[in-house]
Amino acid sequence: MDRESDLCQGDVGEPALLVAQVLLRLQKAVVAVVLRIRQTIVQSFVVSSVVVLLLWIAAFLYGSFYYSYMPRAAFSTPVHYYYRTDCESPSSFLCTYPVANISLMRNKKHVLTFGQAYQISLQLEMPDSPTNQEQGMFMIRAACFSRDGGQVASSSRHASKQLSASSSRFGILRYQSDLLRYLGTLLFLPAFLSGAAEQKQILDVELFSDYTDDPYTPSTTAVIEILSNKVQIYSSHLYIHAHFSGLRYLLFNFPLISAVVGVSSNFIFLSLLFLISYMRLLLKVEWSPGQLRSDGLLSFDGTTMNNNQQEDGKDAVLQNHLVRRRQPQQM
Repeated sequence: MDRESDLCQGDVGEPALLVAQVLLRLQKAVVAVVLRIRQTIVQSFVVSSVVVLLLWIAAFLYGSFYYSYMPRAAFSTPVHYYYRTDCESPSSFLCTYPVANISLMRNKKHVLTFGQAYQISLQLEMPDSPTNQEQGMFMIRAACFSRDGGQVASSSRHASKQLSASSSRFGILRYQSDLLRYLGTLLFLPAFLSGAAEQKQILDVELFSDYTDDPYTPSTTAVIEILSNKVQIYSSHLYIHAHFSGLRYLLFNFPLISAVVGVSSNFIFLSLLFLISYMRLLLKVEWSPGQLRSDGLLSFDGTTMNNNQQEDGKDAVLQNHLVRRRQPQQM
């Protein structure tokens, strides 16, 4: 009777132990999956953070290089002339030639970049008056001066009023008969009366075609003088355009492609530096008989190994208990 009761208890206890063993294995699997998911999330967050940080640094380096290396592409400023009118000669209203002083400094910085070639041109808005038509060709002289007052460069150009041209270096007034002038006036009479159009011409004169500023004596002031005391001018502007070449030409004319290539190159270089540093750090990891010394994300692997050892110990205890319960049954 005692043996039968022991057998019944053994039959009842074995399924419970098997269920407990299955539950422990299931718990072990769930813990391993959770730890792996946690490790994957942390690794993904760290990798994405490092990638974003490297991208920001690469973009910052490219932007700093661009704004320090690329000069201003264009610069314009109005030109205001001054002259004397207190002369006693009745033949001319102006006693001196119109002269203008133009500052080549903006916010205490030089407009012209050292070593960069520039095209400097003067735009004149002049009325189409009989006085301007009769004087024909006239001279425009420009000179650049440094801070100490020394003359850096000078230029003289001939210019003439051209009724059908908007830009010229050398020229002469084109002939128009009185009949043609009258017909043009009648044709544009409504526009002239309404103010939509004016009888004026815009003349562009190139003063310097390839001007390069001297780094030892940089230009700070430009002086423009019109060598005619009969010229009539509505307004005038000075335009400075940079002639880019080499790397500056690519950066200015292809900004998007240059930005992509520059940021990508910086990112690759920074990534290589980061990987080399990280691999060098891993090579310095010290191994001990019972402990793995490492940093970062490998600590989760150590925790997983400890949990697995504990669960294996529990399984061994259950198996020993089952063996002990089966021995009396076999006897």
